[in-house]
This record gives sequence, structure tokens and C-alpha cells, in this order.
Amino acid sequence: MSLAVEEISTITAKGQTTIPKAVRRALGVDYGGKIAFRVRNGAVTVVKADESEDPAIESFLGFLGEDLKRRPEAVKALSPDLAKRIAELTKGVNADLDEAIGGDVAI
Repeated sequence: MSLAVEEISTITAKGQTTIPKAVRRALGVDYGGKIAFRVRNGAVTVVKADESEDPAIESFLGFLGEDLKRRPEAVKALSPDLAKRIAELTKGVNADLDEAIGGDVAI
């Protein structure tokens, strides 16, 4: 049987809150640690963030997977013109996909 922890935390005028010590301890996170808020069917869960996964990507890939199951005929190859345009638009663009995004990001 797992231990249930419930703590109450106040939200500030800036939309911030303190994660109570008992919750941080239960999640195994401390100063500088990352947590993920997951909203599903009107309920929110807080989990220790797996820094290798982006929850938005996880959700998007799940959506794509379901759509592919429902409509496999919708998958089409890129046209040569579109592939060429993509190559032209991204020529010389160096992107580090592991680089942190600066500032606030709304998901």
C-alpha cells in the first residue's frame, strides 16, 4: 500500500505556489529539481519530471499515433517541391535541440 500525501498550498497573485516539503520529499525533488503538472479530465497530478521527455511532445505524439490508427490513408510523402522549400528555408540554420529555451514558455 502506498502512502497518500495531501498538502494545501496557496497560489500567489503572480500564480506562484510553494511545493510543500512533504510533497517534495515524496517526489524525491529538492531545490533546482523539476516537476511536471499533468492535467487530465479536470484533475491535476504532480510528478517528478523526466528531463528527457517533454510533456507537450508526449501528448502530441500520442495524438499523432491515434490519428494514424484511425486514418492511415492520410499519411502522404512530402512532395519534391515541399522538401526543396524546407531545405531552402532551413539552409544555414544551426539548432541545438538540447539547448534550454530561455524565458517563460507557455504550453
